[in-house]
Amino acid sequence: MSGINVGRPPNKWFLRAPLAEVSARLFCIPYSGCGALMYRRWPDSYRGIDICRLQPPGRENRFREPIFATYQEMAVALADAVEPHLDVPYGFFGHCGSALAAYEATAEIERRGWPTPSALFISSQVAPQDGPAGRWLEMSRSELNDELDTLTIAMGGVPVAELSDVYLDILEADIAANKRYVMPNPQRLATLIITIGWSEDHEVDHRQMGGWAACGETRFVLLDGPHQHFISGPVELLETFAAELPTLD
Repeated sequence: MSGINVGRPPNKWFLRAPLAEVSARLFCIPYSGCGALMYRRWPDSYRGIDICRLQPPGRENRFREPIFATYQEMAVALADAVEPHLDVPYGFFGHCGSALAAYEATAEIERRGWPTPSALFISSQVAPQDGPAGRWLEMSRSELNDELDTLTIAMGGVPVAELSDVYLDILEADIAANKRYVMPNPQRLATLIITIGWSEDHEVDHRQMGGWAACGETRFVLLDGPHQHFISGPVELLETFAAELPTLD
């Protein structure tokens, strides 16, 4: 079921207005260097779950807005943005660096006493107290450019040399936020945490994700594929969401 749009214009965080007549919503945060269009191969809804692609400032249609310097700053604004749409059960999804933003958004919502997520889906990211971690953190601009080209192709695009500096600036700002994120004693969540590892992930070995148990009740799921396989919206990943969020079938 695709649903119909809620009768209000979307705010800047949403590429489209959230759907009505859904069983749940999944708020998806793009990861480092990317915008909401990285989820363009995902369905708008899956088994009644509204797939909401979130657009942080500083990228794509919000290019002229400043990028948040920390995940905590992003979480405050993100919580405000999704609050009108917490009328049904919901969850957050983040992959790699954006998983930390998803964790912080969940923590912010819990501190506010709002309805909490049914689940927080953490893909390919070590726990807050185990970072910062990852080979991208120490790469040169030239090396990051190569990685960005690879990512662009994985997303179904074609690298454009004239735009490389623009996207590299975004990526470097996101990496700087990751480097600043030092959390030796992270908040323990009431929200269920679903950690998702990938069998062929050479960026974040799924065996490094055990630290999330210190952040709340945790369940681990191992899916087939490499680090960027999630971009294609594989059914196994969508079914992982459906296992924890209410569906219409």
